[in-house]
Amino acid sequence: MPAAFARRQFVVGAGVSGLGLLAGCGRLPWQSQGQAQTPAKVPRIGFLSASSPSALTARVEAFRQGLREHGYVDGENIIVEYRYADGQVNLVPDLAAELVRLPVDVIVTAAPTQTRAAKDATSTIPIIMAYDIDPVANGYVASLAHPGGNITGLSSLAPGITGKQMEFLNAIVPGLSRVAVLRTPSPSGAPLETELGLAAEALGVQLQYLDVHRPEDIEAVFQEARTGQAGAALVLPHPVLEAHRARVVDMAAENWLPAIYHVREFVEVGGLMSYGVSWIALYRRAAYYVDRILKGTKPADLPVEQPMLFDFVVNMKTAQVLGITFPDEILLQVTEVIQ
Repeated sequence: MPAAFARRQFVVGAGVSGLGLLAGCGRLPWQSQGQAQTPAKVPRIGFLSASSPSALTARVEAFRQGLREHGYVDGENIIVEYRYADGQVNLVPDLAAELVRLPVDVIVTAAPTQTRAAKDATSTIPIIMAYDIDPVANGYVASLAHPGGNITGLSSLAPGITGKQMEFLNAIVPGLSRVAVLRTPSPSGAPLETELGLAAEALGVQLQYLDVHRPEDIEAVFQEARTGQAGAALVLPHPVLEAHRARVVDMAAENWLPAIYHVREFVEVGGLMSYGVSWIALYRRAAYYVDRILKGTKPADLPVEQPMLFDFVVNMKTAQVLGITFPDEILLQVTEVIQ
């Protein structure tokens, strides 16, 4: 049995048994005193991720916190159906179709790949993007101000992110001339790569693109980076890399490659540094969209929001091991230090 489906059965089973216990008490939490025989419909939210629960722990908790701030408690007046593909991206369409069959009232997608699968699965159930690099270019919405369909949510498109990542690497690695870029080619990643290429050209740095399609590719691409004499590594967003972030970080350390990532979770497991939008803020804000949808607002009438908060996180212990010294002008931009 695939891991994603085994995980799905556990989550659903736990939710059903919990509701059974509550029902045995005579009245469900969302029922008023006079509604014991005719309970109101409890909204059901689908949460679709190509990654693993461990990779998204902080983000999912931020989403739950956002729900609580709007008065929703999972298992009481709302039910969240979580579906994780554990890095097996090919399973995402089946998981999306399953959420549609339940059915759910809203689908929250954790990343662009999942939004595509949800879009293919339904044109009627509202879909909320926890983030998308460029939802207009990807064809998910007509425009940020007027989405025009059943999809809305958050955009992570912020000019300068990959360019800034390149600048940070160039500042801490003397004489940097070649950077290995770990990616999984996809249309959603094109804007990041275009921006990265322009930044590298301006700094006189060559880029070595290395493709990761499966977890088994991680070790091989780092060996290729070493053979290509890369002086640093830059890891672009993708569920496979996020689900296996500990392996990515370990291989960077084994090959003595200073690396920068897009999310802090890599730094928490020993990565050198990360810079990007605040994913915690995006996932928390996704709950606002859930609330608006459940209260009757159509996705087409909810503008897509762009990021306002950014995180620059560094791991000082890893820096010490690699012999990296952060210049003062770089340290002044750090938002969090992990010792």
